[in-house]
Amino acid sequence: MSADEFSIPVLANIRSEAEAYLLMEGLRWDGTPVCPHCGTIGRAYYLTPRDGVSRSTRAPRKDGTQTRSERRVWKCGACRKQFSVLTGTIFHGSKIPLRTWLFVIFEMCASKNGVSAREIERKYGTTSKTAWFMLHRIREAMKREPLAGLLSGTVVADETWIGGTPSNRHASKRKPSRAPQSWNHVATDKTAVVALVNRESGEVRSEVVPNVRGASLRKVIEENVDMGSTVLNTDSHLAYRPIGADMPGHGMVNHQAGEYVRDGITTNEAEGYFSQLKRSIDGTHHHVSVEHLPRYLAEFDYRYTTNKVTDSQRMADLMGRTAGRRLTYRPLTTGE
Repeated sequence: MSADEFSIPVLANIRSEAEAYLLMEGLRWDGTPVCPHCGTIGRAYYLTPRDGVSRSTRAPRKDGTQTRSERRVWKCGACRKQFSVLTGTIFHGSKIPLRTWLFVIFEMCASKNGVSAREIERKYGTTSKTAWFMLHRIREAMKREPLAGLLSGTVVADETWIGGTPSNRHASKRKPSRAPQSWNHVATDKTAVVALVNRESGEVRSEVVPNVRGASLRKVIEENVDMGSTVLNTDSHLAYRPIGADMPGHGMVNHQAGEYVRDGITTNEAEGYFSQLKRSIDGTHHHVSVEHLPRYLAEFDYRYTTNKVTDSQRMADLMGRTAGRRLTYRPLTTGE
């Protein structure tokens, strides 16, 4: 089955691991296996199990029983190495059934507010660590392509703060600000996030920044925007003015004066993105650490950017982004 033929009823009708592998092969390879070891296309052949259904995965136990798997194994005719559709992907080495993976990925693609690890733990009977690790691996696939081009046309830029209001915390849990910055004119240890939304394509790119001063904002904009062919829309934050001066156009609206739209100039796209992001963090996840916040931003960026396609199309597209993005547990938890 190709990505164009994939639909939610097809996913719902999966009854075995073999069927899950066949679906994944269709979504990723479209009928032509690609060797993940040497990159050769179309020269692999399927290794049929002796019983035609499953193969043993290890030596027999003391009681004579064996663990069997319906994993579909291929062998490359060029490099002579074996592989499956999961080799070298975010699923590599996972002991979770592929059928479970597919259902969890669909939930991540279809749930506008995201899905929490605790919810996956309850629904699919995994441990909390396994559910958390699965979702972060999926977020790894949702990350923006490394060679993605620069934004151009009309780009809306805005910033926000993520985290609980310091004044609402117990006195023993209040921490000093990580940097000499302010939010609503008071010192804060909230995390600053900047979002850039392309008005024509609908693509959003958000990043965690150390502060919302001119140097930090300019760095994000220069890395993601074609400065020579882009009109910038912002609020009246003074840090944007020297940046806008280096671009063909810079339109500003003054929120403090109650101005939100003027002659097509607005920051409503970014405000809407932040609104969804904060509702999801507060309602679904309740808390997101500063360390992993960029991964959650990648997830919400992906769903917002693809909001015009169906859930089936979004999931099929995500399957094509799973290769070469293997994520192991140790770097995720230790930063090594």
